[in-house]
Amino acid sequence: MDTPTYTTPEAAQLATRWRRALSGGAAAVKPCTIRQWVTRGHLTACGLDERGPPLYALPDLAQAEYKTRTRALILASAP
Repeated sequence: MDTPTYTTPEAAQLATRWRRALSGGAAAVKPCTIRQWVTRGHLTACGLDERGPPLYALPDLAQAEYKTRTRALILASAP
């Protein structure tokens, strides 16, 4: 069974759904956030789609979202 892969915008939508489910709708993940996770070493692309943009595997995306969630929720709730 192949692991699902997601483009940057798809990964952001999926991570947003996870975050909102856990935070009562307080947090969102934008595509630039996904790119920052890559830059900061939280997420690694598993390949490229047919046009060249990176693809991210579901387990890697879930792990990156989990690792960054606490800080993101603190920042999202700050005045």
